[in-house]
Amino acid sequence: MTEDFIKKLGYRALDSRLKRISDRMAHDIRKLYKELDIDVEPNWYLVFMILQNKENVSISFIAEQLGYAHPSVVVIVKKMNAKGYLSIKQDSFDKRKQLISLSDKALKLIPKLEILWHSCDSAILELLDKDLAILTYLDAIDSKLEETSFHFRFKKEYLKTI
Repeated sequence: MTEDFIKKLGYRALDSRLKRISDRMAHDIRKLYKELDIDVEPNWYLVFMILQNKENVSISFIAEQLGYAHPSVVVIVKKMNAKGYLSIKQDSFDKRKQLISLSDKALKLIPKLEILWHSCDSAILELLDKDLAILTYLDAIDSKLEETSFHFRFKKEYLKTI
């Protein structure tokens, strides 16, 4: 059996370890969607959920809600729109702003997606042995990074060495 290099690095490869876990989960979700003939990407569910609760929102609103960079949300919205899951119109007050809502196609698919999302929730809980302590750690990391960026922390440590 091959040694797990990333695991061996421990905390030094935290970002790589989280990405690897995320990639594995997204790959498996994509695989199930394909088996069920659902033409949706795993990372779209957050946008679906936001638009279920609030229609006619801007890309900036979605980005703010998710804490994602604006360009990342633009990419997701473009892909979802190309598949026919979104309705996009210009804001009547600010012509530069686009207002996004779910299309009829998306609204028809939502009940099926909700069943899948619930199943995914259950699978995650099983994976975690129903122990949500990891969320406390992730919340703490998020908070600390909001207080002081990783860039600043990294640079400060680097400057100590030179």
